[in-house]
Amino acid sequence: MGFRSAQDRALANALFWPYVFSIVKTLNVLTLPALVSRSVESFPDLPAFAFVGGQSMTFADCDLTVRETSRKLSGLGVTRGDRVAILSENMPNWAVAYLATTTMGAVAVPILPDFTEVELANIIEHAGVRLIFVSRRLAPKIAELKNLTKITLDDFSGLPEADAAAPATADASDSVGNPTEDDLAAIIYTSGTTGNSKGVMLTHKNIVSNVEAARPIAEMVPGECMVSILPLSHTYECTIGMLVPFSAGVSVYYLEKPPSPTVLMPALEKIKPHLMLSVPLFIEKIYRARVAPKLQGSPVLRVACKVPPLRKILHRAAGKKVMAVFGGRLHFFGIGGAAVAPDVEQFMRDAGFPYAVGYGLTETAPLLAGCGPSDTVFRSTGPALEGVEIRVAQPDPDTGEGEIQARGPNIMRGYYRDDERTTETFTEDGWFRTGDLGTIDERGRVFIKGRLKNMILGPNGENIYPEEIEAVINAKPLVDDSLVMQKESELIALVNLNIDSFKEYLGEMSANVTDEVDRLRAEAEVFLGDLRDKVNAELRSYSRITRFIPQIEPFEKTPTMKIKRYLYESRHGAT
Repeated sequence: MGFRSAQDRALANALFWPYVFSIVKTLNVLTLPALVSRSVESFPDLPAFAFVGGQSMTFADCDLTVRETSRKLSGLGVTRGDRVAILSENMPNWAVAYLATTTMGAVAVPILPDFTEVELANIIEHAGVRLIFVSRRLAPKIAELKNLTKITLDDFSGLPEADAAAPATADASDSVGNPTEDDLAAIIYTSGTTGNSKGVMLTHKNIVSNVEAARPIAEMVPGECMVSILPLSHTYECTIGMLVPFSAGVSVYYLEKPPSPTVLMPALEKIKPHLMLSVPLFIEKIYRARVAPKLQGSPVLRVACKVPPLRKILHRAAGKKVMAVFGGRLHFFGIGGAAVAPDVEQFMRDAGFPYAVGYGLTETAPLLAGCGPSDTVFRSTGPALEGVEIRVAQPDPDTGEGEIQARGPNIMRGYYRDDERTTETFTEDGWFRTGDLGTIDERGRVFIKGRLKNMILGPNGENIYPEEIEAVINAKPLVDDSLVMQKESELIALVNLNIDSFKEYLGEMSANVTDEVDRLRAEAEVFLGDLRDKVNAELRSYSRITRFIPQIEPFEKTPTMKIKRYLYESRHGAT
């Protein structure tokens, strides 16, 4: 069902009034069992989770499977407070494993699939995991780990048979006990490196309060659907992409393969989602592959794009084609995890694309600020969520910029087994230090400038934000990504070009591989020299780049597609 106007949405609310009425009931206790019970009572026959093209699991089906799985975990000796890991690609059973673990009072430890075997071993040891749900594809990564109960997530093989004495409708809490708001629900690891393992402890209240505050932003209607493309092991997707739709009667569809264009495009056509969550890179790639080349390929269109009224007309026409890519029913496209490139955000605004930018961290469960598409302001992440307070600490008297700090029911308990780091992360008066620099306007809207640790001090004390320079570079044709750093008092930029587009730009290439590589390197040096001049013309004098260095291989990135800066700063001797 697609909603083209406020009237359509009002009609849908009227049609679904029993569901809508039930969903606005306030939870008496902010725990995952309470959230699950409310959704199952409200939407028993609606689909909750499915693979694209697969059989749907209704909310009632999900509830029965969750309860049965909880009892089986109890039969294996899992008790309240025990750590249960989940290592898997996205699938409906991921949600079941997470809910079965947390609703029985145990602690879920979601692990990112791309962690190495060494990192996995470190996390499992650090968290004291006693049982792990693992997909068949990833099972070889933990084959050498001993004294660990392993359950195959694809079909739950490894769990004991159901106890005939325990009926399927029995409450899982009968065998374990209901968790309280202050009990741990999850420990999320943002790194698996020895000595740097940051296990973020999130309580039931942290997570469920964030679900309750975030849900109204997307204006979800029961029976709508979304396609999941981000890893569930990341808090962003787990809370906002799984638990929020579950609380609203919205069905979530998962891909059985990584979301490459050949996999994702048919899925979008089939499901025609009403809602999606993404990181900036996803929509930026669509813009740079499908929109920018056509607008920049003609001298007339290039000139027209510099005239705001004409630019809006062109962007609006292109936006209709982008909407068609998503199936035509999209009314909410949430973006988080990193900053959106300014030119891409300008396109989405002009095109009427229903995007919304949110801001948060794993430590904040995750959302701190955000708003719906109709309230989105250019370059802002929106105001603080209901119940959350945000302040700028020690703002610069000239720019108003300072560290963003927050407090509220969604702020983590601390880092697991790391009291020193926990203490450092909170101020003396109890505010969480995000490590991000930004401002807040008179209406309470947050604007993020960059990471405090990434900021570079200019020759005369100016604040230089690499992220802002990178946005200028990345907007140029043929550029896939870039990273700006300081080396010996100079600013340098690593630039990764789109090799296929660059070859097309150069024209006919030599059949000899060696000759082709040599020519590519030589032409890249010339191209980057010209690019540096064009970029510097748009920058303040103290932010200009001295050298552009070709980055041959794509940058290594985090699950939310942020470049792992520390790797490249170390390699290039950044200061």
